[in-house]
Amino acid sequence: MDGVLNLLKPPGMTSHDVVSVVRRALGIKKVGHTGTLDPGVAGVLPICVGRATRLAEYIAGEEKAYRAEITFGVTTTTQDSFGEVLSEQDGSHLTRGDIAYSLARFHGPVMQVPPMVSAVKVGGKRLYELARQGVEVEREARQVYIHRLQLLDFRPGPRPVAFVDVVCSKGTYIRTLAHDLGQMLKVGAQMSYLVRTRSGPFRLEDASTLE
Repeated sequence: MDGVLNLLKPPGMTSHDVVSVVRRALGIKKVGHTGTLDPGVAGVLPICVGRATRLAEYIAGEEKAYRAEITFGVTTTTQDSFGEVLSEQDGSHLTRGDIAYSLARFHGPVMQVPPMVSAVKVGGKRLYELARQGVEVEREARQVYIHRLQLLDFRPGPRPVAFVDVVCSKGTYIRTLAHDLGQMLKVGAQMSYLVRTRSGPFRLEDASTLE
């Protein structure tokens, strides 16, 4: 059996967990994913099976699309809702116009510093492995590209929430985008939920569940 499975990864599973389930279900050892999705993130995860594993690196290099929920007024150690809270501020003064204006600043080429809790390697070790040991190292900023960034909805309040659609290059961290947006607005922000809606040509509406 050779080919690519367009799977909907549920939150709570690592990308490696999904690969393990597919191996057991199909009885095939040669199975690989096409780019890590954080355990808390749901969405499209193409899985290559058999000879199609040769395609994994090409699919991983394709642009990605996400729908994100960003909560302002709070920052965490992981830049998402799974980390420890670092700071809290009142964001009641933020308006939909403030968010839309700031998002426009992130279109095109953007420099991002990878978060400590990420799969990026520094000195041969994954950053998340160092983070578990309580070690923080200096990370070089990397250029990514934001092709599209659209504000879908905005809920004002002490912890304002924005819903955005993002189309971006490989290697873009949406939680870092949320963090940087919060820094620009001087209230802090975290990515409170994320769904990957597309990976290259593979779309959420065509994805199959593991079941």
